[in-house]
Amino acid sequence: MKYFTPKLEALAPYVPGEQPQFEVIKLNTNESPYPPAPTVEAAVANAATVLARYPDPDCQNLRQTLAQRFDVMPTEIFVGNGSDEVLAFCFQGLMNAGVVYPDLTYGFYPVFSQMYDISSKEIPLAADFTLNLADYQEEIGTVIFANPNAPTSLGIAAIEIANFVAANPERLVIVDEAYVEFGGESMVPYIKEFANLLVVGTFSKSWQLAGARLGYAVGQAALIAALNKLKFSFNPYSVNTMTAVAGIAALADENYHASCLEQIIGQRQKTAQDLKALGFTVLDSQTNFLFVTHPAVGGKVIYEKLKMQQIFVRWFNLPRIKDYLRITIGTPQQMQQCLAAITQIIKDEI
Repeated sequence: MKYFTPKLEALAPYVPGEQPQFEVIKLNTNESPYPPAPTVEAAVANAATVLARYPDPDCQNLRQTLAQRFDVMPTEIFVGNGSDEVLAFCFQGLMNAGVVYPDLTYGFYPVFSQMYDISSKEIPLAADFTLNLADYQEEIGTVIFANPNAPTSLGIAAIEIANFVAANPERLVIVDEAYVEFGGESMVPYIKEFANLLVVGTFSKSWQLAGARLGYAVGQAALIAALNKLKFSFNPYSVNTMTAVAGIAALADENYHASCLEQIIGQRQKTAQDLKALGFTVLDSQTNFLFVTHPAVGGKVIYEKLKMQQIFVRWFNLPRIKDYLRITIGTPQQMQQCLAAITQIIKDEI
């Protein structure tokens, strides 16, 4: 249309996983299969009574709670409307010399690069989908990657990242830790040592709050101040009152959090073994999903046949991974039904 800018016309938006509005076995967007902690519902209901007032733009209580959990200062915590908003601010203001990231990773990185006119370069993962930071050494600009990575489910050791950060003091390194609590190593303990390190996290996965939209970043005060400058230039109230108290209430129930993690990790291990028994190659997962491929049946075939049975998994129509599926770990019953369906599909196709 005549009202659209050339930039908008050329923009290739991020494509989220399908969100069906009917009852399905939903294993395609890496949500938790469990509800939020029991404390969350009461906290949100109580917060609803003050919705006539604007939320606290500084999110002081939430930031203090996160700071206590991570053993940092509140000035070293930033919160936003999901980690997507946090990442968007990073791309808007922290990519002065461009950005480099893996070729198979979170789909918003190239979208944000295009949207904010940032020079970007994709660095191919190795043939086995591992990330080698030595490949980034001769590049310029900010480095961003998810650890553990999506969709591959693989992670790298914190000491490897720390060594790279130390060797590149003039370059910002952003580590996206959306899945870290399912088996990865967090870089948060290193932020006091490195001024060029920023860690981004979310409440969507391990805290059962995908629908609340709450993300955060941990870094030295100067980086956090820069993110706040961007936020307050865009929308100071992006974290609403109910979301903020939901985050605080979730953090308060560590036993529930640990129990959900234990169940998901245990089910992940069982599902991986069951899929291997069917002939699948299953990458070692440090996330709440599995990345798998079968030597005789293509990923698209399995994806489409599962979808016909109201079982949704994620298939990416990309050259390097078109034969793979990403399967979110659900409840034991959900995984049992999914496995039974996959078993029959493999039997029918071979």
